[in-house]
Amino acid sequence: MIEVRDLTKAYSTTLAVDHISFTVRKGEVLGFLGPNGAGKTTTLRIITGYLLPDEGTVTVDGYDVLSQPLQVKQRIGYLPEDNPLYLEMKVREYLDFVAEARGLTGARKRDAIDRVLHLTNLEDKYRKTIETLSKGYRQRVGLAQALIHDPPILLLDEPTSGLDPTQIVEIRNLIRELGREKTVMLSTHILPEVQATTSRVIIINRGRIAASGTLDELLQKASEGEVIHLELRNPPQEVEPVLQSQPWIESFHRIAEEDGAYRWTLRGPEGKDIREDLYRLAVEQGWTLRELWRERATLEEVFLNLTTEEATA
Repeated sequence: MIEVRDLTKAYSTTLAVDHISFTVRKGEVLGFLGPNGAGKTTTLRIITGYLLPDEGTVTVDGYDVLSQPLQVKQRIGYLPEDNPLYLEMKVREYLDFVAEARGLTGARKRDAIDRVLHLTNLEDKYRKTIETLSKGYRQRVGLAQALIHDPPILLLDEPTSGLDPTQIVEIRNLIRELGREKTVMLSTHILPEVQATTSRVIIINRGRIAASGTLDELLQKASEGEVIHLELRNPPQEVEPVLQSQPWIESFHRIAEEDGAYRWTLRGPEGKDIREDLYRLAVEQGWTLRELWRERATLEEVFLNLTTEEATA
């Protein structure tokens, strides 16, 4: 649905987006993750046609952003980070204005407004002036305007920024629901946002793509050579010579003794999960196994490692 190739954008001497390429596939919810200032908003603004790139190409549903901007805008619903609204307008009045700007009239316009009011749970707020609404409901109005023309693609820039925990959960649930029918690109620097709503992640830092993949793929990559924790009742002089003789154990280290049990951390070959091998070894040796578990990286650790490495490279 979205094809970005060798995209570059500079502001004066600052390179905001540095020759990035990626694809957003039809029907997926893509998390565009990065720290503040990483280039996320600039990338979204180029995709929507709000900014012109210095280099590179962007196509949306087969249409080029530069040469076919109208067709691109017809296929995109966009919620900017600052969610610009006409605060003096009532909710339905504002949606009526946006619908007409999108070329909707008559029954099509009325049906579209009713549809988005229902979808965003604004049916009891449509007579309210926007300035009287909480920030959570203003975000819903912003989503409603992005959905008014029923686009196949949604671009959401920090959609839960500044919301309270209850409002965040409500907006996340709505994004998940929208992701069942539409292609969604969600820009955020909030890690739980990605875990709660997305099916694939691109991590961007200092204008460059640091990593891309599903959450499981990123966590697995970060966990290569992962640490295994082993706790046995058997004494070290009985266990450690056996561990030393196993070719699939790269290293081990005794870390504690407690209540008559001993604990070790072990590493296997890169990319190999050695838990089943350890279990079989314990059974063969007649060891009393108390605990066997894998220490996996968290998304936060992946994010910090990637952005710190990129920033200091």
